[in-house]
Amino acid sequence: MKKIIAMILFAILFSCTDNSTMERFDKAQQAAEVNIKGYSKPDVLQLRLNGKPIEINGKNSYTDKIETQLMFVLDEGETDELGIYNNETGTQIAKYTITYNNFEDYKNVSFFNLPGIFLQTYAIKPQVNLGKVGFEFIFPNLGEFSGTSLDGVKGVLKRENGLVLAEFDNIGKKDFTSVKIYNFFSTTAPVYLELYKPGTTEPYTGSNTIKVTLKQDIGANMIVLQEKMENGVWVVKGDIDIADYL
Repeated sequence: MKKIIAMILFAILFSCTDNSTMERFDKAQQAAEVNIKGYSKPDVLQLRLNGKPIEINGKNSYTDKIETQLMFVLDEGETDELGIYNNETGTQIAKYTITYNNFEDYKNVSFFNLPGIFLQTYAIKPQVNLGKVGFEFIFPNLGEFSGTSLDGVKGVLKRENGLVLAEFDNIGKKDFTSVKIYNFFSTTAPVYLELYKPGTTEPYTGSNTIKVTLKQDIGANMIVLQEKMENGVWVVKGDIDIADYL
């Protein structure tokens, strides 16, 4: 009888030990993967995961093309922070909060960093044949000064005489449009981009035509549209060409 009781107690003790071990080590986990593609010029950047610098090609800071892949395990309830910093000043430029529940949203992180502007997208210079002009657009601060709630606008690219060169159905905040190409015609004559509500011929806000004067370079033009304040009036400018940096 004593032997049987001892065996029962041993079995209970073993069972309790095994369950506590399982509770400690059988935590819900996810394997997170973050593919980073970025570009910065002239600023030197540093990426940090939970405050620890990320090494890329043996370096803790980097400029120009920045590409790497992070792989780590996330426990349920865990929060990890991926930050992008100016290496010289230590200023945080962007932050991504990655959790067990949202890690799929950050499988691909892209950015483009220039003086005075940070785009959360990746820019690839389009192929444009000799004698042609190509335009693509992005509008990251749409609504900042105009107050519009639109996520994108329609763009119509024209010559001075009103001839339509290309139409862009949706110029959005997050990604460049597809490139539209036409024959190069002048080194001095400007082109104009008129901006409308998608699918209409109405200005995207207000009643006056919103027209952006653009410089056309032969080859690729990757224009960042920006709402700005000038003399107390908001306007749209297109004077940043990402293609100049690529």
